[in-house]
Amino acid sequence: MGFFEIALIGVGLAMDAAAVSMTNGMVYQNVTWRDYAMMVLFFAGFQILMPIVGYFAGSFFAEIMTEYSGFTILLILGIIGGKMIWEGISHTRSHEAPQKRQMTMGILFFQAIATSIDALAVGLGFSFMEVPIVTAAAEIGIVTAVMVVIAVLIGRKFGDLLGSRAEILGGTILVIIGIKAIL
Repeated sequence: MGFFEIALIGVGLAMDAAAVSMTNGMVYQNVTWRDYAMMVLFFAGFQILMPIVGYFAGSFFAEIMTEYSGFTILLILGIIGGKMIWEGISHTRSHEAPQKRQMTMGILFFQAIATSIDALAVGLGFSFMEVPIVTAAAEIGIVTAVMVVIAVLIGRKFGDLLGSRAEILGGTILVIIGIKAIL
């Protein structure tokens, strides 16, 4: 498998991370450069780690994770997204300005896990095809990092335009990604 094919796999794997990053850019308007860096590190880091785990863990572990991955993703993103929707509706109904939401490492950690579970199965497939896993995982991580940076910047612009409705839209996007994972 060549550079181009792995890059395309990286784009496919990074789509959820990019969508969640765009949501983060919309909702977390007080994001600092440190927060941007942490988003890139978490999302790209897990996109690097998970294929390596899948590659070496073998079919047993990957099979279990793949079987329950959709429900795990729905649970994590559903809770985070549902909370965002609830808070956005509360702020809209009360006509008060929404509080500046603080991005935490815990939120990033769970978002990164939820958006990289499918990379575990890819790592398992790479082991069967004897793809050099370190090179492939690094390439996937770089693709993810680039997509996350672009998505956050786009999300930030939408957040500025949408104001308080960004929370509702952002939460809805997370819930839809979670639902998509079980279909």
